[in-house]
Amino acid sequence: MPGSAQLVAGSRAMARIALVANAILWTIALSLAAAALIDLNLALVAVTSPIAVSIAGWLLLAYGILYALLGLNTLGLMRLRRLPQRAGLFRGISVLVVTGLLTAGFASASSMAREQASLISAVFKRTGITAPSDGRFNILLLGSDSGSDRYGMRTDSISVVSLDAISGDALNIGLPRNLQRVPFSAGSPMANLWPNGYNCGDTCLLNAINTDVMTNHQDLYQSSKVTGISPGLQALKEAVQGVTGLTITNYLLVDMAGFKDLINALGGVTIDVKDRLPVGGKLDDGSDARTHIEPGVQHMNGTTALWYARSRHGLNGNSDYSRMGRQREVENALIKQVNPMTLLTHFQAIARAGKRMVRTDISSDMLATYVNLALKSHADGMRTLELVPANGIDVIYPDFSAIQAKIKTKLHG
Repeated sequence: MPGSAQLVAGSRAMARIALVANAILWTIALSLAAAALIDLNLALVAVTSPIAVSIAGWLLLAYGILYALLGLNTLGLMRLRRLPQRAGLFRGISVLVVTGLLTAGFASASSMAREQASLISAVFKRTGITAPSDGRFNILLLGSDSGSDRYGMRTDSISVVSLDAISGDALNIGLPRNLQRVPFSAGSPMANLWPNGYNCGDTCLLNAINTDVMTNHQDLYQSSKVTGISPGLQALKEAVQGVTGLTITNYLLVDMAGFKDLINALGGVTIDVKDRLPVGGKLDDGSDARTHIEPGVQHMNGTTALWYARSRHGLNGNSDYSRMGRQREVENALIKQVNPMTLLTHFQAIARAGKRMVRTDISSDMLATYVNLALKSHADGMRTLELVPANGIDVIYPDFSAIQAKIKTKLHG
């Protein structure tokens, strides 16, 4: 017990400081453990509050410094020169090792806590509580694919994760990027502009809405200055609501180029590859590719996984629907493979990647709720529904009533 040496050897002031500090530390730890046992959400509120986590980070750093000072003070109190050489050497090394482990552990925990507080503050900037809609939180997940060779930011990966607000039952609904004639939800400014749906041929695709609004119709969304969500993303959110019949409670946009940083931070991802896919190249047959991703179970780094999710060429890689399926494979593989040990050992790299790649309107006050539901859905597994031709969806002349009925059936059985 840190402080016991000082208590025995007569350094009472130092002993009192150490013992009181230990009592405080154990009280906090046991209180969190008790809260987690009584109601996990209580503990999650504490570890997802940026203020609480930041205070914890500096407190852990103070404990690391305290234990380093206690270790050095213990060495002085032991008077090693008066001991036999071998005994003195053994005891001195023992104290240094224990002190080093304690100090390094607290320093590492402090660094992680302060990194987490910075991540929460940087990504989850809003505050406030979001109410579920019909008992579910419906989160719009977007993968942006902007770049020097593309005009504007296209949202080529579009899905809705619907979470039951109590059980955590999760359904991932995949929407094709090339869906046409999409309706906008009631009250949308774009519904006035396009009363019969977003209908101007094969240029009016679902994934073009963000770019179109940001280029031509920002004036329709003056409220974006208050809500903090860009006009283009607000319009896309209204379109997804019109397609699915669900009320979108939050959105989360991931920069697909930064997605590889997250995968690298997690140490890679393991995928069972079904078809040979080219890496690089522009020919549909993949003959000009730099290399290929071969069939079979493979552990991929971020670059390879991103090519796997985005490849547009090759015999089986040049359809929007095969890309949708592969993107969902990567998402689900990450969800299954992430575990507490991975998060702990790669936390700082994950946090840095998260700051670069994520934009969202999820508030910091909702983090505890969503983490709790995510833990439940992780245990039970996430169901999927792909709105693609293979499941009877016509992307050119969609039957939106049938789509909404299919989603309702999948959600509620």
